[in-house]
Amino acid sequence: MASSHSSSPVPQGSSSDVFFKKEVDPTKHIRSVQSLPDVCPKEPTGDSNSLCVTPSLVTDQHRWTVYHSKVNLPAALNDPRLAKRESDFFTKTWGPDFVDTEVIPSFYLPQISKEHFTIYQQEISQREKIHERCKNICPPKDTFDRTLLHTHDKSRTDLEQVPKIFMKPDFALDDSLTFNSVLPWSHFNTAGGKGSRDAASSKLLQEKLSHYLDIVEVNIAHQISLRSEAFFHAMTSQHELQDYLKKTSQAVKILRDKIAQIDKVMCEGSLHILRLALTRNNCVKVYNKLKLMATVHQTQPTVQVLLSTSEFVGALDLIATTQEVLQQELQGIHSFRHLGSQLCELEKLIDKMMIAEFSTYSHSDLNRPLEDDCQVLEEERLVSLVFGLLKQRKLNFLEIYSEEMIITAKNIIKQCVINKVSQIEDIDTDVVVKLADQMRMLNFLQWFDLLKDIFSKFTVFLHRVKATLNIIHSVVLSVLDKNQRTRELEEISQQKNAVKDNPLDTEVAYLIHEGMFISDAFSEGELTPVVADTASRRNASPNSEPCSSDSVSEPECTTDSSSSKEQTSSSATPGGVDIMVSEDMKLTDLELGKLANNIQELLYSASDICHDRAVKFLMSRAKDGFLEKLNSMEFITLSRLMETFILDTEQICGRKSMSLLGALQSQANKFVNRFHEERKTKLSLLLDNERWKQADVPAEFQDLVDSISDGKIALPEKKLAATEERKPAEVLIVEGQQYAVVGTVLLLIRIILEYCQCVDNIPSVTTDMLTRLSDLLKYFNSRSCQLVLGAGALQVVGLKTITTKNLALSSRCLQLIVHYIPVIRAHFEARLPPKQYSMLRHFDHITKDYHDHIAEISAKLVAIMDSLFDKLLSKYEVKAPVPSACFRNICKQMAKMHEAIFDLLPEEQTQMLFLRINASYKLHLKKQLSHLNVINDGGPQNGLVTADVAFYTGNLQALKGLKDLDLNMAEIWEQKR
Repeated sequence: MASSHSSSPVPQGSSSDVFFKKEVDPTKHIRSVQSLPDVCPKEPTGDSNSLCVTPSLVTDQHRWTVYHSKVNLPAALNDPRLAKRESDFFTKTWGPDFVDTEVIPSFYLPQISKEHFTIYQQEISQREKIHERCKNICPPKDTFDRTLLHTHDKSRTDLEQVPKIFMKPDFALDDSLTFNSVLPWSHFNTAGGKGSRDAASSKLLQEKLSHYLDIVEVNIAHQISLRSEAFFHAMTSQHELQDYLKKTSQAVKILRDKIAQIDKVMCEGSLHILRLALTRNNCVKVYNKLKLMATVHQTQPTVQVLLSTSEFVGALDLIATTQEVLQQELQGIHSFRHLGSQLCELEKLIDKMMIAEFSTYSHSDLNRPLEDDCQVLEEERLVSLVFGLLKQRKLNFLEIYSEEMIITAKNIIKQCVINKVSQIEDIDTDVVVKLADQMRMLNFLQWFDLLKDIFSKFTVFLHRVKATLNIIHSVVLSVLDKNQRTRELEEISQQKNAVKDNPLDTEVAYLIHEGMFISDAFSEGELTPVVADTASRRNASPNSEPCSSDSVSEPECTTDSSSSKEQTSSSATPGGVDIMVSEDMKLTDLELGKLANNIQELLYSASDICHDRAVKFLMSRAKDGFLEKLNSMEFITLSRLMETFILDTEQICGRKSMSLLGALQSQANKFVNRFHEERKTKLSLLLDNERWKQADVPAEFQDLVDSISDGKIALPEKKLAATEERKPAEVLIVEGQQYAVVGTVLLLIRIILEYCQCVDNIPSVTTDMLTRLSDLLKYFNSRSCQLVLGAGALQVVGLKTITTKNLALSSRCLQLIVHYIPVIRAHFEARLPPKQYSMLRHFDHITKDYHDHIAEISAKLVAIMDSLFDKLLSKYEVKAPVPSACFRNICKQMAKMHEAIFDLLPEEQTQMLFLRINASYKLHLKKQLSHLNVINDGGPQNGLVTADVAFYTGNLQALKGLKDLDLNMAEIWEQKR
């Protein structure tokens, strides 16, 4: 106790002074100790660096740190040891520029004087008197403390004389270095006449060590004296404590005897019964565990049996249940340590088997004869495979089915071509080896029958694919429905469990708190019937499958089975749904929904595959330009067949495939181009050979025009034999009007009807046909203008001149076409979509062009007569005889003009034309009379002119249809001013 306490004042001296007195200079208050002469030169008395580098409490307590710093700047400046304050303290350190400056008083601080403290001194003087009186009455209590502190400081100062090496915890004289430090041998060397000196040194060393020993003993005695009272008190308390322990031991012995008697009489039998019950329950557990192990041991043979019957879902359920039992109930069983990995490998093998089985099923289902009426092959097998693949998350089985569909579509076309080619005797298969070349040797009817057969096979194929995918889709939906139902039931059960309060759980929790033994016995005793019921239910399950912890109860299975039957077929679905209900499919609703969408997309893909193969079949036949050489009826028949197939596939799959439709549109465009070029070439040849003479109108053309008037815009059907031949008519009668036409216009009307009928047969080419027909009508207008008005027929046909009859006939032909343009416009408008009505403006432009052309022809007829009037009237002289030769010649030419156009143009147009000719005549006559200075003055010249004019008027009105024509001949005279 003394030794441990004696070391504490040494390190705590410097820090404890703070609590007792103010910091003062130690040189003034602590007496310097006169140490003995240093007889040990290597003794580490003052320098801590000479000590060992190992940590030492004695050494480290005097090591200086920043926390020992106690001098600040004001203390350095006010050093009391200096006689006067250094005036150059800053300048000698930081330079001559660092000088004292006068501090200006702050404007914000008031000037304080003694008067400010007068009130405070008056208030505090009374308190000071009371304080001084109390100090005199009660002396200070720290006298003893100061004495004790002084003694403590004195002892600490004495201990500091002892070298630090003696205070080290590892001090031992066995160490040579320590021994040499304490007893240096250099002092004991007697050689060289230094014996007296060494003897004095040895004596001095002995006295020094004795002095150190006295200091330590004094301090130890002092510490013992300080703690003597506590030591004797502890010894006295030890005897009392021993007496208390003896009495307590006797009381405990008596209590133990009483408890042993109570235990023997009241508790031993009851506890023995509980132990027996617990042992029995443990035996039941072991028995059930052994039965479970026996069942698990039969897992692999049972799986083999299930796989032999393609019961993949049952095998997977058994494997999953067995793995769950191994992880939960049979964990740590040494004999089953390899069974888990074996089951995992077996599960991987089943995955491969299911994929191979599904591939085999897809091949056999899609490649069976298309004449088979059965829509789905082995429906139960398909349902089982789909459930198994869903259970294992093998969602790529749709890709296998898609690849099989592509192969089957190729085989269907190939087989159809082989069957068709084998029926044609003209094709030598030995010479023509390639199947595509053999197919190209078929004529249109044979190839058309082949295409029809391919389309019918594709239709049956799509029906079969749709039925299979519907089964798969219904299985996926049933799994999705079951997941949703299970989630709803779990939510309901959680809500019930949150509300329900089970008293049994409360008792068991209390007993668990009281003791594990009692709780185990109580809970096992109460729950034994439940365990037995669970075990019996597990043993009664089919195939002796172990029951998993998350299996669903039988009533729940029944409900889900009945609900799922509504979504799948009746033959295979019940078994499949039972399999599904017994195990979780491990698929989320999002994955199942995506899979259902993929199934629908696969059905669309099946339609696209059929259309793509059909397009390739068409393109292979179209390589030699076969499709472009088809006539209108053949192409229309082909187009209708393709459109029917497109509609059938759209009805089956629910979406229109665009590949075949695009190919049809492409072929239709080519057909339209060829159709238009043929007819435009035909029209060009007709116009180039047209002599612009009135042609007879066959009866069939009259019937064609009559059918158009009745609203039927179509070519009449060809009649095999007519009952009587009807003579052709001179004119074409259209709605009561007579049209004198050339043969080219009759054929042009037939060509226009061919365009209209083609639009009815192929609606997809309506816009192209409208553009082509507009181009054809524009071509007829421009070319006829070049040939007639432009006199192109003189070089092309070899006409000598373009007569007025040619002009009138051309005008009438143009009027006939203008009459039918509104009918054509209405026909196309009924077949165009509303957004393309803007294309009908082409007909407005054509109508305007035709009217302009007709007006130019009329102007040309007037110009012919105008030039004649200018030539004849320029030589007119007013003299006898009357009528003059000029007027007789004019009347003759007017009669010829009337004779040429009256049978060609309607009466109204003839009258309008002669009114314009008459106006030209009056203009030239007025000009000539003005030139001759003949005025309306009743003179002889006026009488001659009046007689000639009367002759002209009479001849003109005598012409047929011009009797009531108002000539207004008074305009030939100059008006008097």
